[in-house]
Amino acid sequence: MIPVTIFAGRDVAVFGLGSSGIAAARALGEGGARVLAWDDTEAARDKAAAQGIALRDLASADWTKIAALVLAPGVPLTHPEPHWSVNKARVAGVEVIGDTELFFRQHAKQGSRAKIVVITGTNGKSTTTALTAHLLEAAGRPVALGGNIGRAVLDFPRFADELTYVLELSTFQIDLTPGLRPDSAALLNITPDHLDRHGTLENYAAIKARVFAGIPAGGTAVIGVDDAYCRAIADALTGPFAVKHIAVGHPVETGVWVQDGVVIEMENGVERGRVSLAGIGSLRGAHNWQNAAFAYALARSQGLAVTIAKGLASFAGLAHRMEQVARLGAVLFVNDSKATNADAAAKALASFDSIYWIAGGRPKAGGLAGLEPLFSNIARAYLIGEAADAFAVQLGVAVDHVTCGTLDRAIEQAAADASRSGAKEPVVLLSPACASYDQFANFEARGACFRDHVLRLDGVKPVRPERGRAA
Repeated sequence: MIPVTIFAGRDVAVFGLGSSGIAAARALGEGGARVLAWDDTEAARDKAAAQGIALRDLASADWTKIAALVLAPGVPLTHPEPHWSVNKARVAGVEVIGDTELFFRQHAKQGSRAKIVVITGTNGKSTTTALTAHLLEAAGRPVALGGNIGRAVLDFPRFADELTYVLELSTFQIDLTPGLRPDSAALLNITPDHLDRHGTLENYAAIKARVFAGIPAGGTAVIGVDDAYCRAIADALTGPFAVKHIAVGHPVETGVWVQDGVVIEMENGVERGRVSLAGIGSLRGAHNWQNAAFAYALARSQGLAVTIAKGLASFAGLAHRMEQVARLGAVLFVNDSKATNADAAAKALASFDSIYWIAGGRPKAGGLAGLEPLFSNIARAYLIGEAADAFAVQLGVAVDHVTCGTLDRAIEQAAADASRSGAKEPVVLLSPACASYDQFANFEARGACFRDHVLRLDGVKPVRPERGRAA
């Protein structure tokens, strides 16, 4: 844990007692603050109390004595309307910040020389964050990984000059971190998301762009240029730091681009290096090529060079995100349970040629709309959950399909069909394009169920991380 001493001897309100809120309350208390912690839900309050967090109903607190409100990122700051705790703070003139702001202020107060790398974007940020941390660790660097993935930032080890902190941040976290000051930062892409919390796409993009505002001299800004919003941000990006552009399928003047799975580093129009992603199963598909390009650029910003190719090759990927689970002869089983809508499923469907596709669950608006160009990659579909009947109608005669109802039945039938395939690498793919809540608590539980059933199939062999090669 990182003790937060910047509010020592003062009252600090903490609202929202999930993992980040509990960590903030503990870190503030350890640093000498008087913590007033609360949550609207009794279950969250009970969990916090069980961990020794003293509770105080902020609705009846004297806000004139409170120095700051530390708000959990899941609590509305502005849209659809500010939470009642935010309104009370604003009326009293109390600043509203998040746990990540405490992290950066404490880092500055201590004068720590520990490096901080921040990654944000609509899609791919978890994989890019994990891959960046992996590249640093593979090169022998001590790393702390967390933020919006894994550990809350104040649960990290105490600041140490030799550590590199690699953080995934959401817009919710960035919005609560006015003192954001990373050594290197990356903005992967921007597509419509969380508009219920940010009002408009323009506001959402503006919050994402703040990731670059505090980069110091000598730091690095890494930004994708494959979508219109990021291109506009890149065109306006200035500061005392290096700017690296990232693209897939077209070259950049300075930065990293990817062509047919080959990552190419450029500086002022001159190629400086390249690495092939061929054979790295965890980095299949154009979306993962983009993730790899960003991680490559961030690793270079931290001084890595020859170790990057080896690190890319040994990356195992993230659970439930095109996770290679096992093989049964030529058949590959892939867990992409995180694909909870059609746009997410499209990335997996575009990455393989002979797919035995398990889809369904609680449907999102539009169902499978937009996936039609990828239907030719699907050998057969196995439909489960509440969406099964609607998906059958959307697939029609374009895709051979069968309604299985449950995931275990879908796995059994898909495995049998794929094993009879003459394809070089038939893939049994769980990429549901649906929420999980009709049959599972969350996408993690759904993916774990898939993994467990697959690993119980006769003759199946778990997949080890695959090796790539330097080009």
